[in-house]
Amino acid sequence: MPYRAVIFDLDGTLLDTLEDLADSMNAVLEQQEYPIHPSSAYRYFVGDGVDMLVRRCLPEGEWDDDQISRYVDAMEEEYSRRWDAKTRPYPGIPELLDNLEKRDFPKAIFSNKPDGFTQLTVKKLLDAWNFHPVRGALPDVPRKPDPAGALAVAAQLGVDPADCLYLGDTNTDMKTALAAGMHPLGATWGFRPAAELQASGARRLLHHPTELLDLL
Repeated sequence: MPYRAVIFDLDGTLLDTLEDLADSMNAVLEQQEYPIHPSSAYRYFVGDGVDMLVRRCLPEGEWDDDQISRYVDAMEEEYSRRWDAKTRPYPGIPELLDNLEKRDFPKAIFSNKPDGFTQLTVKKLLDAWNFHPVRGALPDVPRKPDPAGALAVAAQLGVDPADCLYLGDTNTDMKTALAAGMHPLGATWGFRPAAELQASGARRLLHHPTELLDLL
């Protein structure tokens, strides 16, 4: 079927943010004298918002909700200092986006990253391309995999959800797309393995960004 728009996840899909996220959270853990984690472990810690990232990084049972709130604030402060130190677009992403621009194909970004960081990140690292809308996590909207945010993005695009491709790299993204009635695509270059994406409902796995063009 002819798709009319594509919605991109941000971290692990358009941008390789893993090292900066890991460095930021590990700095918080070190400050609190908790064990730190290798960067590879963060592939499974991220994807569901900062609150869940913090909870997954802490030793089990050694925290309460007030501590979580403080560590979330600390994580956001650390991340604000180094969020662009190592983060870059994945290979093939600029080529894909250039091609979509030439086709005047509508594209948007929807992330579980806090909206302020999402806007800042896109403005600095993806400003060469036109995304509308760009949407991060907002306090009054449920996070992915709840479909509310994705449906709001489709409404802003003026496109029926069934006509939207949704490209992401985690089970959360696949569940979001399915719940919103969109066409879920799994980005295997991102944080999670292909098997997880397939098991979570990916209609197709992409192994290089430009493979998306075959669907247009």
